[in-house]
Amino acid sequence: MLESFKKFVIRGNVVDMAVGFTVGAAFATIARSLVDDMIMPAVSLLTGEVDFADRFWILKPGVEQPPPYTTLAEAQAVGAVTMNYGIFINNVLTFLLIALVMFAIIRSVTRVEEELEELAEEKKEPEAAEPANKKCPYCLSTIAYEATRCPHCTSELEPVAADSS
Repeated sequence: MLESFKKFVIRGNVVDMAVGFTVGAAFATIARSLVDDMIMPAVSLLTGEVDFADRFWILKPGVEQPPPYTTLAEAQAVGAVTMNYGIFINNVLTFLLIALVMFAIIRSVTRVEEELEELAEEKKEPEAAEPANKKCPYCLSTIAYEATRCPHCTSELEPVAADSS
């Protein structure tokens, strides 16, 4: 069982997947910082200079202190039950940003792969086209390539071998 597990872990695709998850986690951190530290402050400025992450609805006031609460942390500290739509919007924007970047990366990789395939196709030697005519081995007249009898000397000819590709 240990040997099977070792073979599984050492496989290239498992290692690639682990690297992908690690890079994805690092990218998610960067994307979250971009949304929280760059995009949302601009959105908050447009909506009244309030931190957008502190947007919430009070479902049930806290028992220790009645509303109003200026921040989400303050509302949660006094035991208020809140619906945190600001954090939800931050998370949706983060997801959309990650999806957009992943789309751009995948699209770029696909384009590069297509260009490489086109280059490979261009470098391939063209397949030899089937000739239109051949010479009759008996009378040396030019006849159709696929002819099995010469129209000039009426000799029977070997049939053309079928292409194996």
